[in-house]
Parts: sequence; structure tokens; C-alpha cells
Amino acid sequence: MDTILVLDFGGQYCHLISRRIRDLSVYAEILPHDTDLDKIEKISPKGIIFSGGPDSVYEPNSPKVKKDVFEFILKKKIPLLGICYGHHLIIQLLGGKIEPHERKEYGRTTLNVLHADSLFQSLDSEETVWMSHGDQIRQLPKGFKILATTDTCPIAAYENKDQSIFGVQFHPEVVHTLKGPVILENFISTIAQCKKEWKLGNWIENTINWIKQKVGPKNRVILGVSGGVDSSVTAILLHKALNDRLHCIFVNNGLLRKNEAEEVQERFKKKLGFKNFHYIDAEDFFLNKLKNIEDPEEKRKIIGHSFIELFEQTTKELEQLYPDIKFLAQGTIYPDRVETAATSKVAAKIKSHHNVTLPSNMKLELLEPLKDLYKDEVRKIGLKLGLDEELINRHPFPGPGLAVRCLGAVDKHKLDTLREADHILIEEIKKAGLYNELWQIFCVFIPVKTVGIMGDYRTYENICSIRAVQSKDAMTANFAKLDWELLDKIATRIINEVKGFNRVLYDITNKPPGTIEYE
Repeated sequence: MDTILVLDFGGQYCHLISRRIRDLSVYAEILPHDTDLDKIEKISPKGIIFSGGPDSVYEPNSPKVKKDVFEFILKKKIPLLGICYGHHLIIQLLGGKIEPHERKEYGRTTLNVLHADSLFQSLDSEETVWMSHGDQIRQLPKGFKILATTDTCPIAAYENKDQSIFGVQFHPEVVHTLKGPVILENFISTIAQCKKEWKLGNWIENTINWIKQKVGPKNRVILGVSGGVDSSVTAILLHKALNDRLHCIFVNNGLLRKNEAEEVQERFKKKLGFKNFHYIDAEDFFLNKLKNIEDPEEKRKIIGHSFIELFEQTTKELEQLYPDIKFLAQGTIYPDRVETAATSKVAAKIKSHHNVTLPSNMKLELLEPLKDLYKDEVRKIGLKLGLDEELINRHPFPGPGLAVRCLGAVDKHKLDTLREADHILIEEIKKAGLYNELWQIFCVFIPVKTVGIMGDYRTYENICSIRAVQSKDAMTANFAKLDWELLDKIATRIINEVKGFNRVLYDITNKPPGTIEYE
């Protein structure tokens, strides 16, 4: 299968590049920027992309591609595309000059296209692109031509056709660059001449076979299920590969949504017919561990380690009956790994994630069938596997649950208050027919008390914030422009029906600069 190789220089959008390419039916694989030549030669990529990154190429210890790798690319004339940091690095390695610029460019920018061919075939003379940089190319090496400019950036794109080298200062992989898919299509099809052979149907068959081979004919697997899309799709894949050698463990950590514990058990035991489904009521265990903990990173780590602690305890109990349990499966997907810097030593870390907070003495081998997929790809896989649309279209829910939607220290009273408000919010959004149009919508408990009036009485209660976003992959997101009358109805119900809130706010922050979750 033809492959586009993406070398990761630490950019938060790195995996989004590969996702866009796979959307175009070409397989993309991501490797760290300092990958050895022999590994790249084995892949034999049809094209290579240098990703963006948070560093400047002229800084000491900034990430570089290995010398023999770059020489190999040039010698073989493998089509090469640099994005942002990668755009600068190529020029620096070839003797050009990169300097900081007094005016930095962040956000939407108008690109002036000088040559609408090759990489920019089918583009108009002006296009909207997404910039994020503080450096600029001051001098191009010989043989290079400027393809585009902006008002503040005279070399916003370049090419060297003889060497099949291209670079763009902006990010074609984000949705804000309107013709980004066209640019990537031009690179992978016209320039790299890749065959479109990447299909999710093939992925299912290949993954089931991979699971069988990895686990072997006798070993058993433990999987933590939450009832969400990721763990459910993982469960179906494993069940198809292993049947009753899969043991699903559902931990009620006390951080779930209203009625969720009952709904998950109903789905897996009765609807999906899973034989080995183990339920653990651990609400008190988790809440005691989280008592008085305010720092969000500490909360995540405590939840992650407590989750693994219970798994190990349950595993020991199950090993008395099944001594051949050897694997722990997880529903980790790409965005989980992006935001924990899992693919690059230099990626800017945003937050930890419970799926990858594994202790060093972990006795089970980790199995992550979905680790290279994005949420929308996981949903497509789920539909192909026969899961019902209500489950497939369920909004993402963070691994640490409501603990990261309840700011500061958590306790049962705050969580119950948040659960009730969130239940009202989702109920009204579904009534309005908007649920499937949103990527996520949820309530957040903000432990700041404000004065209010209910009837003839003064109240002094907490703030409920509503967060609603639209997105394709969680890498970028825009706040949803919900109808004011609907928001008014939701806020009124929350204040009237949920004791503990007397003020409702609506969050209008995009990602970036914010994250989707609050913690």
C-alpha cells in the first residue's frame, strides 16, 4: 500500500495531517522526527511531510531530521512537503536563512497565490488559510520559487520542482484553511502519485487478524469499558477476534453521568450478549482518593492510577479462574495520544490522559486497536461493525469523567448537582434535534458562588457553565451558536430544578485558544 510518511516535529496538528490524508484514501503513518534511516527505507514512502512544531529552527537543540535521512530524501527525490516548522527546516538544511519576525501571524490570513499549479492547482488568486508562526524565511536557496505570499509574509509557500520539494508557512490540515484538502490532494496524488487504497473496511479485517495474531490462540484479554464509542468499538473488535476470551470490566468510579452505570450494563449484558462482563462499584473508593484534590493534573493521575489499581486487583481475582489473562486492552484513539505527546519527544504537552497513565510495573501487555484512528473514523468502524447509531453518535466523554467538569475538589454532592444539570441540558438538546449536530455539549460546575433571587428569597449558589462545540476531530473546535430561546429554556430549567446552581453561563471560546474540556 502506498504510504505518506509524516515526521513529527512536535506540532499539535501533526496527527491531523495524517488524518486528512487518510480522508483522501491514502495511508499515512507518523514517526518521530529523529527516526533512523533503516526504518524509513522499510516503509518506502511515496511522499514525506515535515510537520509543524513549537520551536524555532535556529534555536539550540531544536528538533532536526537525521542527516542521512535528509540526504536519502534528496537523493531519491522523494516528494517532500514542509508545513510551518517543517517549511523552515527544509530551507535551513539547504542553506537558506530563517529569522524571527517582528509581526507574528496567528489565525485566519489571506494567502495571495502567485502560481496556481502543481501544489496549488485549482486554487484561486486569494485563499483563506490558518497561520501560526513567529518566524519567516528571509532567503531561499537556489532553485526555489515563491508560490504565495501574505501581507506580512513574503515567502508563504515555495517549491523546487526539480527536487520535488514544497513548503507552506500555513497549516493546510486544519479546517480553517478552506482549500487545505485540495492542497494535500495535489501533493499526494499529483506530486507523489499515490494510489488510493486506504479503506476502513480493510482496516477492520486487518485489525481483527492482528488481534488474533498478537493475543494468540489461548491467551485472554481484559478491557475496560465505559459505554462510550471508543471502548464499545474496541470491545466488538476484540469479541469478534477472541469471543469469550475477552473479559470486559466496567468500573463505576462515581464520576459518570446520570443513569450511566445501569445503561452500560444493560447494553453489554443483554443487547450485545457479552458473557464475561464484570461490574465494579467503586464510587466510594474513587471519591475518597480524590478528597480535597484541586489540581486537574493530579486528579487525572489519581483517577488513572486508581483505575489501574482496581484492574490489577480484579485481574488477580480472575487469574484464579483464568491464568492465561495476558493483555489489557484500551480504547485509546489519536487525539488521546496527541495531547499526551505520545508520538514526539518535543510535542507541547497539554494534559495527561488516563488511558496512558500506566505504572512502570504494569504486568499486562497493552493492546490498543484504535490508537491510530480519529473519533469520526472510529464511528464509521462502529457502524460497519453493526453498533446502533444512538451509541455511535454519542458525544465523547473524558476518561476522568465529571471530575474534570467539576472544577476544584470534587465530592458526591457537587457531582450529583452537575449530573442533574447535565441531564436537563442533554434532554433539551435532543428535543431540539441538535444533538447529532454537535461534537460535544455538557455542563461544568464552577465553584464560585454568586447572589441570586428565587421568589422572595436571596440565594447564594454556584455557577453552571454550558460548553457546546462543533468539530470534526477534536483537534480544533468552534463554539456552537445555539438559539437564544433554547439557551434561555435550558438555563431556566437548570436554575429551577437543580438545587445548587443559581446562575448559568454560556462558553463562547474556540479551540484554539481554549481546550474543549475545562481541565
